[in-house]
Amino acid sequence: MSLFEDTYLTIEEPSEGLFRDKGSKFIAYAYPFKSEDTLKDIIAELKALHPKARHHCWAYRLTPDRSIFRLNDDGEPSGTAGRPILNTLLSKEVTNVLVVVVRYFGGTLLGVPGLINAYKTATQEALETAEIVEKTVNDVYRITFDYLQMNDVMRLVKEENLPILKQEFDNNCSMDVEVRKLLVNQVVQKLDKLDDVQYAYLHTL
Repeated sequence: MSLFEDTYLTIEEPSEGLFRDKGSKFIAYAYPFKSEDTLKDIIAELKALHPKARHHCWAYRLTPDRSIFRLNDDGEPSGTAGRPILNTLLSKEVTNVLVVVVRYFGGTLLGVPGLINAYKTATQEALETAEIVEKTVNDVYRITFDYLQMNDVMRLVKEENLPILKQEFDNNCSMDVEVRKLLVNQVVQKLDKLDDVQYAYLHTL
């Protein structure tokens, strides 16, 4: 990701795709995906939904710079399932997306080229029906301040149109806000001008 690239493509809602070949059925499920913590639950849900399916193969990409990815062939010959799913995510240039393809075996072996084509096409079908959206890369900052500074901080948050993720108002107040990467310097300069206000970078969304 270049220094100035602060947008990425992802999907807004879960979507499905279907591909059939020689009696085998490949059902692809695409999900907006931000954390590996949810992977087990999603796979378990699909296994409960499709108890007779033979394979649940998947791949995902994470983070705006698309640097994190994993794939799983779930018993299919190596490179015939997870890799084609991942390659389809790469070619669509989407990230923060998980695709799981559920396969029902139809009794006829498809061979390596047939499997690669099936997993790729099912994934393409799911992404074709998905709404692909462009999102900005945002850094999350925690602002801590004295109760008396509340108005100044709220004014800045409003001026810069910063989404508030979490806030606590006590004697010492804190607020987690999203700042678009391109605007970080501008926002930080304004925060620096406020007395008794601290801020800390937490992570990037």
